[in-house]
Amino acid sequence: MIFILSKILLFLIRPFFWFCILLLATVFVKQQKTRKKLFSAAVIVLLFFSNSFLAGKAVNFYEPEFPTEKKHYDIAIVLGGFSGLNKRNNEIQFNGANDRLFQAISLYRQRRIKKILITSGNANIVTNEVKEADLVKKFLHDSCIPDSDVLIENQSRNTVENAKLSWALIQKTWPGAKTLVITSAWHIPRAKLIFSRFFKSRPDYLPTNYMGRTNYDFEDFIVPNPGAFGTWDLLFKEWIGLALDSVRG
Repeated sequence: MIFILSKILLFLIRPFFWFCILLLATVFVKQQKTRKKLFSAAVIVLLFFSNSFLAGKAVNFYEPEFPTEKKHYDIAIVLGGFSGLNKRNNEIQFNGANDRLFQAISLYRQRRIKKILITSGNANIVTNEVKEADLVKKFLHDSCIPDSDVLIENQSRNTVENAKLSWALIQKTWPGAKTLVITSAWHIPRAKLIFSRFFKSRPDYLPTNYMGRTNYDFEDFIVPNPGAFGTWDLLFKEWIGLALDSVRG
């Protein structure tokens, strides 16, 4: 039930949803003065949350710096959410967060990590038959990475379960392993908070697929960009998740 409620909450916190509600309210409100205020609020929400520069700077503030020190690890824990099933050919299909996996593969090829642990089940409310970790395992096998160097945790549905189940798996296979957690840069602050509760020897973190940009064009300041709404959606999801995880311990 909590899992389903969290999915509903993620829909309600979207700025575009707020814009639609404010715009819809102007149709039903009879008082002209109130209607004008609601319409003005809708325009402000639209312009603010569709501004690429404002969304980008918010991400810049939240994402950590990229680590410069090159270390070696026993296990790299790769958080899922970067792939799914392509029903056209029943093979793996990657999304914009695929840098998580490819950075792990790169570290493995450089011999900076010995094993890759993929932690991801299926967070779909309707069906959870296809497990992301299983798809990734096959992809790594086809990429000539030995099965003995790939660990799979395919039951987790969120970051808390990622950390808890990964810790349990590592305790069974390689207690005391030096670990590296690989996930998107915008997810690092929350991942640190959660993983520190399960891992006595706190892992290091590698941020990938940065959303924040290092430079902006003139049009980013003045031209509304629908894609900026998606950036704010993700940030609000992370901020609320971070706040809840901080409180519930």
